[in-house]
Amino acid sequence: MAARNASLFGVADFYSRNFIFLGHQATDIHVNNWSLQSAWAREHGMAVESEEAPATTQRVPAWLKRVAAPVKPLLRPLARHLGLSPRLKRQSEEILLAQVEEHKPDFVLNQDVFHVDSRLVRRIKQIGSPFLVGQVGIEPSRGVDWSPYDLMISQLPRIVSKFRLAGVRAEVNHLAFEPDILNRLSPPSTPDVDVSFVGSISEDHRGRIALLEFLARRYDLKIWGNISQTVSASSPLWKCLQGEVWGAEMYETLRRSRITLNSHIDIAGDEAGNVRLFEATGIGAFLLTDFKRNLQSLFEPDIEVAVWRSPEECAVAIDRYLADEGARKAVATAGQQKTLAHHTYRRRVEEILAFLAQ
Repeated sequence: MAARNASLFGVADFYSRNFIFLGHQATDIHVNNWSLQSAWAREHGMAVESEEAPATTQRVPAWLKRVAAPVKPLLRPLARHLGLSPRLKRQSEEILLAQVEEHKPDFVLNQDVFHVDSRLVRRIKQIGSPFLVGQVGIEPSRGVDWSPYDLMISQLPRIVSKFRLAGVRAEVNHLAFEPDILNRLSPPSTPDVDVSFVGSISEDHRGRIALLEFLARRYDLKIWGNISQTVSASSPLWKCLQGEVWGAEMYETLRRSRITLNSHIDIAGDEAGNVRLFEATGIGAFLLTDFKRNLQSLFEPDIEVAVWRSPEECAVAIDRYLADEGARKAVATAGQQKTLAHHTYRRRVEEILAFLAQ
């Protein structure tokens, strides 16, 4: 677990460490990390039938992904379990329930409501009746029983409204940046990448693909991430691909960039809230992000982050800020100051605790 957290992958221990700082006992459980889970089981005297990681799902043909796209919300709960044999799925669930029994928490934050589904959450609820919170950033699947949850949180106001209409208590709770990351990276060097994008590119990112292809034909764009096989083989994005970066290496890549781009996933609609907003600004990078109607509630456009409303407008901003290092540094500095003051995991945990007290 120490090695997992030290990698800075995902949200690492950013939530639990801040619950602890605020006077609570807290622990992380990575339900889909078989190495961690099977080790915990062995240490607690549980028989582990297999030490092998669950099988990965078979490659899905690109044409099937495109056909299935409109019904993905219905298929999502099933897809989460396609790679697990029934035996390993059952064993994984029993380990989780044993961990809940061991800790007897007053509060559980479920950050993958599709992997740890409502059926399993209901079993968790039966162990000491903890206050259950689900965190979700995408459209709630139809037909799912959300009643075991005491609260749902999301970074997107639209998703919060959907849950409320379904009769489930829900609140906005944004993603964030952990300031201690700055103490765990090597000192910053002079940026050596003009324009970067760090993230995934798939059939769920049509707007992102259009932006990046437009820019790839005009700039020395470098992409760190993964590109779906559904993207045309003739796309200029393939030539921009530098490989994947995660955790500490991802933060270092953002900091190497004179300009790093952000483009929300299509389902975000007109609302801002993805984690790149806070990762890039928190690390001190200059962020050029897509304008959304609620962006001003998070950052002041063109003061703390630069914004674009079209690929053409994005290109104009790139030209302007590549040519003006002073202006670029001023925006990056203001963005980092805003994030460190208002968009930290400490702040988010304080908000969650306030929701629990209501």
